[in-house]
Amino acid sequence: MLSQRLLCVVFLAASTSICVSQDSARLVTRSAADSTAPSAIALTVAKSTPLQIAVEKEVRVKKVGQPIHGRLVEPVYAFDRLVLPAGTEVNGRIARIEDVSGKKRALGILNADFTPARKTQVEFNELVLADGKHIPFQAVVTPGSGRVMQLVGTKNEKKSAKDAASEKIDQAKQEAKRQWQEAMKQLKEPGKVHRLERYALRQLPARPQYIDAGTLYYAELQQPLDFGSEPVTPQTFASIGTVPPEGSLIHALLVTPLNSATTKKGAEVEAVLAQPLFDGSRLILPEGSRLKGSVLQVQPARRLHHNGHLRIAFRQIVPPDGVPQTVVASLEGVQAGQENHVTLDSEGGAEASTPKTRYLSTGLSVALASMSFLQHRDGDDVGQSQHSGDGVAGGAAGFRLVGIALGAAVKSQPLGMAMGAYGASRSVYSHFIARGQDVVFPKNTALEIGIGARGKTVLSPSAPENDPQRPPK
Repeated sequence: MLSQRLLCVVFLAASTSICVSQDSARLVTRSAADSTAPSAIALTVAKSTPLQIAVEKEVRVKKVGQPIHGRLVEPVYAFDRLVLPAGTEVNGRIARIEDVSGKKRALGILNADFTPARKTQVEFNELVLADGKHIPFQAVVTPGSGRVMQLVGTKNEKKSAKDAASEKIDQAKQEAKRQWQEAMKQLKEPGKVHRLERYALRQLPARPQYIDAGTLYYAELQQPLDFGSEPVTPQTFASIGTVPPEGSLIHALLVTPLNSATTKKGAEVEAVLAQPLFDGSRLILPEGSRLKGSVLQVQPARRLHHNGHLRIAFRQIVPPDGVPQTVVASLEGVQAGQENHVTLDSEGGAEASTPKTRYLSTGLSVALASMSFLQHRDGDDVGQSQHSGDGVAGGAAGFRLVGIALGAAVKSQPLGMAMGAYGASRSVYSHFIARGQDVVFPKNTALEIGIGARGKTVLSPSAPENDPQRPPK
């Protein structure tokens, strides 16, 4: 009897051991399978993501509700995938046309401008994909947009043998500039004759208002955009959060607006990755990773036409897991309004430059004013045609085409002299005595940020897997 019980106990123990071994084997097999099985990741463009939209062709402002068409000039990514390529069509409308204040109208009249530009607000609400699919969206156009933009890069003042590696970053920046130009080529920008016609219109006292082709708007999404999901392997996540290779070029959007007139030295600056960063086929940083830095130098614009200066540096990268990494980075390129004349020095400092045309325009105004005075001094015994010349010269200096017409019609020496003096003094004041121009980078300004000390080898980030520019594995 005892032997039978012992036999049963031994049998049960053996059976249990076998079952446990089999369960363990299943767990190990399942674990091994889970480590290699692909998982799905949602391709969602988050709320507050800015879409950079440029007006496709010139629009004459007429009324609220007027349609307006644009194209994306910067691609949009979700995690590591391209979901909206540059050039995607966008539909919108003119949402509001504001009235002109009395002060602005009075100043315009003094400058022979009887139809000063009215502030217009636009909204965009629909994407049109290459396959014809329409995707509605809600967005708010952020302040500071609505300007014709250009991509400004740093200029190396010296090139030596030890800086030869910096040519690689120049190549990366040239590639970025080429992509920007390719995107802008899709816009129907006016030709030389058309621009000359618009210039002539701007000289008239009453003229229509236009939104120029290429005017850029930042439309911040108010709701996420869902592009489904795609499978990814655990290997995709394995390299996320590793230190970016020295010399990587990061494409980011500015989160903190900057202005050399109001931003303080030491102020914190934040940017967000607009494109994923790859090292070959390894994903280092997905779209949405953060960069943190500070303002190193700032100088507001001053009188006597001294322009503003601003220098920033990024010192930390925060990947999605929230663990910050210390890096050395510098500003290599920035989007800026064409009218701002921003330049970047060899160390990434931004400064508003003054166009040399100010000397020509001021000299012309002074010459015309002097002509009216000289003709008045020497014109005591001249005829009516000479007095007409006084008025035309002074009018050209003071009130452009309106002044010319007025001077020719009135034929008054004192009037011509007064208009000439006004035009010359205004030109001298605005170009040489008044306060200079500040450096202004609004929220969502596109940045190119180089990782690593200058002079090191710089590599351009590889394209994501579904990007046709990515090299084959």
